[in-house]
Amino acid sequence: MLPPRSESLAALPDPKRAGTVIVGMSGGVDSAVAALLLQREGYAVQGLFMSNWEDDGDAYCTTAEDFQDARRVCETLGIVLHRVSFAAQYRERVFQLFLREYAAGRTPNPDVLCNREIKFGVCLDYMHRLGASWIATGHYARLQHTPSGTQLLKAADTAKDQSYFLHGVAAAALAKTLFPIGELRKAEVRGLAHAAGLPVYDKPDSTGICFIGERPFQEFLSRYLRTEPGPIENDVGLVVGEHRGLALYTLGQRSGLGVGGRAGSAAAPWYVADKDTDRNALIVVQDQDHPLLLSDAFDVQQMHWLNFGDAAGIAHPIECSVKTRYRQSDLRCTVGLSAARDVGADPDWRVTLSEPARAVTPGQYAVFYSGARCLGGGVIARRFNSRVGAAARGITYNSHFSVEGS
Repeated sequence: MLPPRSESLAALPDPKRAGTVIVGMSGGVDSAVAALLLQREGYAVQGLFMSNWEDDGDAYCTTAEDFQDARRVCETLGIVLHRVSFAAQYRERVFQLFLREYAAGRTPNPDVLCNREIKFGVCLDYMHRLGASWIATGHYARLQHTPSGTQLLKAADTAKDQSYFLHGVAAAALAKTLFPIGELRKAEVRGLAHAAGLPVYDKPDSTGICFIGERPFQEFLSRYLRTEPGPIENDVGLVVGEHRGLALYTLGQRSGLGVGGRAGSAAAPWYVADKDTDRNALIVVQDQDHPLLLSDAFDVQQMHWLNFGDAAGIAHPIECSVKTRYRQSDLRCTVGLSAARDVGADPDWRVTLSEPARAVTPGQYAVFYSGARCLGGGVIARRFNSRVGAAARGITYNSHFSVEGS
């Protein structure tokens, strides 16, 4: 039985006057059901498969298998499937920045960049050249079209919600986009696929980096970055081990540190608390709620508001919620323009949390919400903890972390 018509579909004009809808087909069940629902609603549907990572002999790349799955789905539905490669654009606009951020000691999120630059950037333009009036994907998110512009909303299935990854997409692109499964839960999506005889109804969800896939990450990163071993130090500067390169670690990381039990140390797990890039030192602590892992404020750069406001329009701090990483619970916060910013430059935004948060990571994205509505987001530049006194430092921190909070 077809579920009730979603808001994303209900907001469209009559299917007979809507023109062609091209669905980004990944070879997975979500995009397959997106195409199925649109077809059942009477839209003229075509599919497009993108191959954006090309590496001959790559045992972890699933592009060939995914394309065959997308082809079989489109054959079952009786729709045209186009194929295109944006590998060059992906390397230039996503992967090179990804590597630069890691080399600088930050932890980027390439999936956000991939959506902004590729799926809803060059690919959207290509779909329009193919004749699409609308594009659609299998993302778990919802859209609400209002007189003031298109609003991005969390998915009905909050466990699968992908609005975090979509916050950087241009509002103009979202205005011509459909998310047909945004009102559905994953089990419903699989049930619809099975009932329709789609061959991917039980295909596992994809994981790993956008278009690159799941693979041994440290080994993969080491192929592209020069890594230099250095000391692993605890919070008072005692050397407790050796790391393989700062780029291979992220804040809050517990596994793969190679620091076992040590004389004079508690028999407790170690966590990455900071990276001192000036000294090539990795700082670790043994308490997952150690002050060095906590932040009560942070600065955001490259802010992108989604039909909400801008530096000129938001004169006073606003109260909302924020996610500093995917799958994190919403954190109550206040966000406003930072006092420390250069005239004429894109402003920094200061985020003050109601309660300290763990492992706020420079390079990751802070995404802001008001209830279910996604307001936008930006890149975390530096973090602060006003609860840690200067006398408690014991080590020299890099520019991404401040104990004074200023």
